[in-house]
Amino acid sequence: MKRRSPALASMGVRRQQIKPLRRAVRLPVWGDLGIRIGLALLLIFSVIMIHWWDREGLVDNLDGEVSFLDVVYFTMISITTTGFGDIAPISDRARLVEAVIVTPVRFAVLFIFVGTAYNFLIKRTWEQWRMARIQEQLCDHIVVLGFGISGSEAVAELIERGTDPTRIVVIDPSEDRLSEAEALGCNVLAADATRDTTLKAVRIAEAANVLISAGRDDTTILITLTVRALAPKVPISVVVRADDNESLARQAGANNVINPVRFTGLLLAGSAKGEHIADYLADLASVSGRVQLVEREVTAEECGSAISDLKTGGRGLRIYRNGKALGFWEEDCQNLQAGDIVVEIIPTTNGETKGDGHLREDREAKEN
Repeated sequence: MKRRSPALASMGVRRQQIKPLRRAVRLPVWGDLGIRIGLALLLIFSVIMIHWWDREGLVDNLDGEVSFLDVVYFTMISITTTGFGDIAPISDRARLVEAVIVTPVRFAVLFIFVGTAYNFLIKRTWEQWRMARIQEQLCDHIVVLGFGISGSEAVAELIERGTDPTRIVVIDPSEDRLSEAEALGCNVLAADATRDTTLKAVRIAEAANVLISAGRDDTTILITLTVRALAPKVPISVVVRADDNESLARQAGANNVINPVRFTGLLLAGSAKGEHIADYLADLASVSGRVQLVEREVTAEECGSAISDLKTGGRGLRIYRNGKALGFWEEDCQNLQAGDIVVEIIPTTNGETKGDGHLREDREAKEN
């Protein structure tokens, strides 16, 4: 018995995973409904003609004569499985026609009407009701616009960092991508993120953060403009790939602009100066590493103390005060004030930062 090589086996697996070639059908709703009804009527008319051709095999228990109206009547009660018994097949040929031809048509017509009712009434009503329930719960959520490589990695990292997937809303025009996000437990919407109606549907103004990675810089900037117009105060983080578009993204309203090409260049340049620098930067960026970068507001207990004496036990790197970045070596960092935003490095243990318990207690105290 011959064994296939691993290369041939992998090619066979890839061949099986290829999906059928398809193209979207530009058919309006009423066009689809008309086709379904027309097909059902065509099947019914075909059965009427068959019954009329074989009317001698039918008997009318009322007057003994089978007219065309009787044929239409018998066809309808036969297809709908009503069966009053006033007209019945008596010949072997008529019974064979009922068994071999009319019965499959009966099931076909039933499936057409049931499928139409499901698609146009039950399914849409259910989806609208479910969407309304989800919208009612959307508050302080994270909206991810674009579920490509960057968007999917961001969602995976958010979930790994402890974000509840039900607080994440993913918008992307691709159903295949959305199926992956839905499998993670996220809320998904197949729509155009540049449209106001799409963003209003996910209550963009009440979101905690908006992450935009549309794959094209021009689309990303257009989405940023639309989001900023609808949600003036929501923080927006975007991914752009051209240096020239970074300033445009900020002018459009983005709070954070990330250039993966530039970040990759920084990692490459860092690795040229030392083999462990790139490894440590990747460690900082991921929650699965031994250390993690955390940005938070200074607690009441930390006000007046130095950045080196944080209650979480982390290493303070810089603070942001009134929009100005201050390094840990500067004098202003030796006296933390209320409202300061501190960026620190915290060691992680089993995926949870060492200072999580302290910060959680502080948040609970503020809420109470």
